[in-house]
Amino acid sequence: MKTSRFMATVAIALAATAASAQTAGGPKLPDYAKTPAELTATPATGGAGGSGNANVEVVTILGDASKPGLYTQLLKVGAGAQIPAHHHDGDRVGTVLRGTWHFGYGSKFDKAKLKTLPVGSVYTEPANEPHFAMTANEPVIVMLTGTGPTDTVYENPADDPTRKP
Repeated sequence: MKTSRFMATVAIALAATAASAQTAGGPKLPDYAKTPAELTATPATGGAGGSGNANVEVVTILGDASKPGLYTQLLKVGAGAQIPAHHHDGDRVGTVLRGTWHFGYGSKFDKAKLKTLPVGSVYTEPANEPHFAMTANEPVIVMLTGTGPTDTVYENPADDPTRKP
């Protein structure tokens, strides 16, 4: 019962955020309806807020993470991916749609701090709070909803895959 109440609270909060963006003169929310199979087949779009990791594809569903306002992205993460500690501007809420996501908080990747998040799990990425993640032997799809603009800043600049030759 607690889980369904929590999920209902998250859904209401997201709906309220979208409604406040609409009434505050923000862009109109487009009509958008996709099945899990359609989401899985949606090609990568890239965009702000991705890790830069070659094993991670970003699919922007709504909004623009590089601009102020609400956005939603899918992260399609391949099997065996490891994402070092990093943080983002703007708060984000993640929901695991497919696979098992291993997620932790801290300024250094630490397997002991990873929490196993199966399908249906919800977690937060508070603004500027370092976190890290990995997948095991299966791909994962995570839906992120946040407020932009956002970016990705690695705690150790040497871990940033976009800066490597």
